[in-house]
Amino acid sequence: MSKMKTNKRIAKTFWKTGSGKLMRRKSGQAHFNARETGNTTKNKRRDLVMHRSNRKLALLIAR
Repeated sequence: MSKMKTNKRIAKTFWKTGSGKLMRRKSGQAHFNARETGNTTKNKRRDLVMHRSNRKLALLIAR
């Protein structure tokens, strides 16, 4: 039986920290950012911890 392929889209989007948390980027960073306030732009640079309800699904796919 062959090995399962890694879902590259998930592997590039989420990453695992040393303590086992799953992290993701904040959404809405790609374009139309000129109209955003400075605080909004700054806050979009932060990384977020994935919510528990989505964590199990992402871990299954990202193996």
